[in-house]
Amino acid sequence: MPLLIDIKAFLYSARLGGFSSAARAIGTTPSVISKRVSRLEDEIGTRLFQRTTRALTLTPEAERLQPRLQELVAEMEDALYNREHSGIRGSLRVRATTTIGTYFVGESVNRFQVQHPDMTIELLLLDRPVNPLEEGFDVSLGALPQSFGGVTEIPINPYPRVLVASPLYLENREVPRTPADIVGHECLVFVPVGHTWAFSSPSGPISVDIHARYTVNDSRIMVDAAIKGLGLAIVPEILAREPLKKGELLSLMPDFPVVPIWFKAWVPRHKASRQEVKTFVEHIRREFDPPPWDLPGAADP
Repeated sequence: MPLLIDIKAFLYSARLGGFSSAARAIGTTPSVISKRVSRLEDEIGTRLFQRTTRALTLTPEAERLQPRLQELVAEMEDALYNREHSGIRGSLRVRATTTIGTYFVGESVNRFQVQHPDMTIELLLLDRPVNPLEEGFDVSLGALPQSFGGVTEIPINPYPRVLVASPLYLENREVPRTPADIVGHECLVFVPVGHTWAFSSPSGPISVDIHARYTVNDSRIMVDAAIKGLGLAIVPEILAREPLKKGELLSLMPDFPVVPIWFKAWVPRHKASRQEVKTFVEHIRREFDPPPWDLPGAADP
């Protein structure tokens, strides 16, 4: 099916940012990818890329077509695959955030692979917002607040976080007791969550725009920065347990707990009915009931 092959060459090039990267992913040469994209442009009568010596840039028409072509390819491959096979086979491309992926998702995916040996799975750990529709993932797992058009969100469990600081940082500073007290403090920011912190109160959520001294996209680095006295931080409760037990960190503002975010799955809507995707998401939901971070020893290395 030449047209399908040409569309996939375009989608890989758009997602990976160049013909060379697309060629490595598909297993061919950049010149072949370039010819396939040119053939698709001739077929639909429009340019898809602005080509320079340094980069490829999507044209406005390509930006409009990209999500529609992604859905088309997924539906065609799903129809062709289901006609040839029965049972749970095929492939899954899964993304998870780093901390949850390292502690919990990785082992869960390993168990899924053991249960379904005919599946081919790619698992990537990325601590940034990922639109699975645009980046070619079948399922994205994590505890981040983002939503995306054309993507179904499946809440699984609340993911508890705590506000902490080290005794070293608080040695010559006022201990914050309310959200308003945070103003003026040095703060450590987890990049995907942003510069607005939300806390629960008897009268409802309270949001505070904070001053970021240090921003990072890895929770474990942020915990270490907090221990070293660089500022206040909101961190996953599971990563704070041991430092809190040792006295390296102090839990702050118990009357104003951090608003929890949810661990959830993001699935492109056109993929949600595929059997392998449904089976995988149900596997994750079973494995995270009860939440593994609530079990004894969950934070042990």
